[in-house]
Amino acid sequence: MSTKTTAAPAEGVREVPYRLGSLQATGGRETTLEIGGRRIGGGAFATIAGPCTVESADQTLSTARIVRDAGVQLFRGGAYKPRSSPYSFQGLGQEGLDILRRAKEETGLPIVTELTDVRDVEAVCEVADVVQVGARNMQNYPLLTEIGRSGTAALIKRGLAATLKELLMSAEYVLAQGNPNVILCERGIRTYETSTRFTLDIAAVPVLKGLTHLPVVVDPSHAAGRRDLVLPLSMAAAAAGADGLIVETHPDPDNAVCDGPQQLRADEFGAYLRQVEAVAALAGRVPAPVAVPA
Repeated sequence: MSTKTTAAPAEGVREVPYRLGSLQATGGRETTLEIGGRRIGGGAFATIAGPCTVESADQTLSTARIVRDAGVQLFRGGAYKPRSSPYSFQGLGQEGLDILRRAKEETGLPIVTELTDVRDVEAVCEVADVVQVGARNMQNYPLLTEIGRSGTAALIKRGLAATLKELLMSAEYVLAQGNPNVILCERGIRTYETSTRFTLDIAAVPVLKGLTHLPVVVDPSHAAGRRDLVLPLSMAAAAAGADGLIVETHPDPDNAVCDGPQQLRADEFGAYLRQVEAVAALAGRVPAPVAVPA
């Protein structure tokens, strides 16, 4: 873990409840995480991409190859899927984890996958380089505590109606267990607006950057709920100073098992990423290198 100076601390660490995640905890320096040789934070722009869920080996491996060749830093895919309806597809479970393991072995990309149950911590952490905590589990404190104890990096998504302070306090549960590898994710909040699936709080990016040393990424896919809005929201996130994106892509989204309308078409992903990286460069961010500089 390395750091980059951003601003001098304005108050003592003990004056904020999220003392380990506060910007004051590092003397005003951003934290840079190394995940499988990929850098997140510290001026680098990291992209995490892959399908919403692991449906099959062919679907997952083909997507992994495409995003690797496009230049992403990490591969995402859900083996366990928390769904609003108990009758919806819940993921392939252990079979999905086995497929993600194959994707990692073949492409070399670190894996990001969701953990929904404390009983699955060991199995998921055997495969995952980053454990994703979904919006509905953001305040599942026993789960956060176990992730902290595991030592595996955590990507924590903001809850549907959570304040930024509450998001930071959730991160504190992981940090308090001695696990410094935490990434915060803005993924849209629930408002009265129905034009999009959720309302992406772009202001959350600069606000969080002024409160915490932890990397901040944005999930435009779940915020938009619509494929055509993913690019403009991604560019807005990059312009606002996000450290990266977590975005969904699928080789055949029209026939995806879940969240098809918001997933980018895999054959168009490279063009999408080049446009986003161009905006990130204007904001002073560059694509994260494969290896962390010495």
